[in-house]
Formats: sequence, structure tokens, C-alpha cells
Amino acid sequence: MIWAIPFFWTVNHIVARKAPGVITPHVLAICRWALVGIFLAWLARVELKANWHILRTQVWRYILLGALGMWVCGAGVYQAGVSTKMMNISLIYASSPVMIAVGSVLWLREPFSKRQALGVFIAILGVVHVVVQGEWARLAEFVLVPGDLWVLAASLAWAAYSLLQKHWRSTLSAGAQLACICAGGVLVMVPFTIWELLQADTPTIGHDALMLVALAALFPGLGAYWLYGWVQKTIGASRVAMTLYLGPLYASVMAWVVLGESIGLHHVMGGVLILSGVGLVMSKQHETT
Repeated sequence: MIWAIPFFWTVNHIVARKAPGVITPHVLAICRWALVGIFLAWLARVELKANWHILRTQVWRYILLGALGMWVCGAGVYQAGVSTKMMNISLIYASSPVMIAVGSVLWLREPFSKRQALGVFIAILGVVHVVVQGEWARLAEFVLVPGDLWVLAASLAWAAYSLLQKHWRSTLSAGAQLACICAGGVLVMVPFTIWELLQADTPTIGHDALMLVALAALFPGLGAYWLYGWVQKTIGASRVAMTLYLGPLYASVMAWVVLGESIGLHHVMGGVLILSGVGLVMSKQHETT
């Protein structure tokens, strides 16, 4: 199932490209997570009711997780797309799995072998190779803009989100856990959403906006986040974090299949590096550094 996560996340790139002028970042994010949360809460209603006495004591956990995973990593990324380039987003986001891997070793004491560390390095090379289209001189064009700070914040937030979920072990199912996190995220985003709606240039929510909300809720929301939480419980935070490296590779394939864009040699070479790196990190070898 780990290979399906980045596929669902590529849908978010399409949504982010279509959102400006159609729906504002916080309105899109809060509608997306409200839909996901309501749906999951209904499915897990019996489980949530049975564990309500425990959940009441963990409210602040879910508010913090919601702020990290749904607000900063949701509305923050949509906001970043207004002023930064896709190249910048991909390069900065590639730092998140490294943060998760380091945090997993130092804080969660997860085993991480020299082979897996090599895999992280190889995967990073592959991501950068795809993003710069095989022309490494393009890195000299990398200039920080306000949107880059949003992406950096999202990278840090995602690392914290992943590590805290692993640290705060829960007996809830993946669906029930995500429903609680969605509730926390929606609560955090309410004042920001109200502020956006009060602005004079806020677009009216129409058919196109509702379609974007539905896509964001179904694939990168319900699909990717639920799978991420479920897989993380099974194989650990550092290894599942490697799915983020597959994003540029999947996006290239999706562009080829859906949009008819050609695949170049840099896609192939980058894909080989990314898949090789992921394979090394997913290795069951437990030789600690």
C-alpha cells in the first residue's frame, strides 16, 4: 500500500494549480478536511463513542496534530503555490523525509542502518535530478520567495506530524485517529477561513471550487492520509516517510499519461535513483549506525 500514497498525493498538485482564482487556500483546506472528518467519524462512530472518555483527555494532542497536518501542510502549501515555483516546492519538500529519518533515530530510537542512510542520499539525488531536468546548473537559479517559507514550514510540520503520531501511540484505528485529527485541524482553521471569506476579492464558491474540494478530500485527503497513518503503524515513521521522494517521479508519469507530456532521460535516470533509494530504505536489514 505504501506505493499508493504518493499517487494519491499527486492529485494535490493538480488541485493546487487549479485553485488560485477559484477558491482560497483556507476555504479549500477546511472544506476538504471537514468532509474527510465527517465521513470517517461516521464510519468510526461506534469506536469513537466507546473511547470518548480517553479522547477527552487527549484533545490538545489532536488540535496540535491537526494544526501541523491539516493547517500548515494543507492551507500552507496552497498558499505557497501563489508565489513560488514547483521546482522550489519539490526541492524544499524533499528535506522532510530526512528530518523524519533523523528524528526517528534520535527521538523514537527506530533502527536505521548505513544501507538505509545511503538510500536516503540516493533518493535525494534522484528527486533533484528530476526537478532540475538533468541540468544541475539550474540550482544556481534557486531564489527564496515568501512561498518558499510556507513550504519549509510545511516540511517541518510534516516531520513533526509524523513523529508525534508515532510517539503518541493510539489504540484507535487509522480511520478513527484521522477523524480526530481532522476535527482538530478544522478547529484551528476556522478563524483563518472566516478572515478569508471577509475579504473583498474572495471568489464565490461555485461548481469548479466544489470539484476541487471533492478531489482534494477524496485522494490526497482520505486516501493518502489514511494510508500514511496505517502504514506508519506497521513499518515505522522513517521508512514510510520515503514515500515523499516518489512524488516527483509519480507526477512525471501522471503528466505523461494524463496530459500527454513527454518523458525525458532525466525522468528515467531520476526514477532509477529514487526507486533504488526507496528500495534500500525499505530493506529489512537492521544494522544500526
